[in-house]
Amino acid sequence: MVNTMHPALAYLIYIVTGFAMLGLFLLVYTRVTPHREFTLIREGNIAAALSLGGAVLGFSLTLSSSIQHNATFAMFLLWAFGAFAVQVVAYLVAARALGGVSEAISSDTAAEISLVAAVEPAAPPMSALRAQWWRLLDRRVGVVPLSIHPTLL
Repeated sequence: MVNTMHPALAYLIYIVTGFAMLGLFLLVYTRVTPHREFTLIREGNIAAALSLGGAVLGFSLTLSSSIQHNATFAMFLLWAFGAFAVQVVAYLVAARALGGVSEAISSDTAAEISLVAAVEPAAPPMSALRAQWWRLLDRRVGVVPLSIHPTLL
């Protein structure tokens, strides 16, 4: 007989963990960026709100998808930390490629920051596409990468 958890308790565990992960993400993300998003947003800076909102949206979408598609809590955490890393790297790559992103955010240049705000939510789904590629590869050559959960195959 399989010992199962009550759905309400499972929901509570996932929602609390999701909010904790989001809080940790915001803490790390706002330390990685050279500007102070929350201070700028309080001052009415739209570019800072767009950038941070895009990062939160991308991370949250991945958390939601991970909760829906992973059979175990451990896999949920693995994908959550993966999304965490992808979001931070996406910002760093976009900032490096565009140059002057922090200055554009600080000076509230919403037009320049719109691309960064669009790239950040797109990064986790692109990572999920990589997972789909590995799944297709597994079906053709029989290789199962460790990052793919068996229920997704």
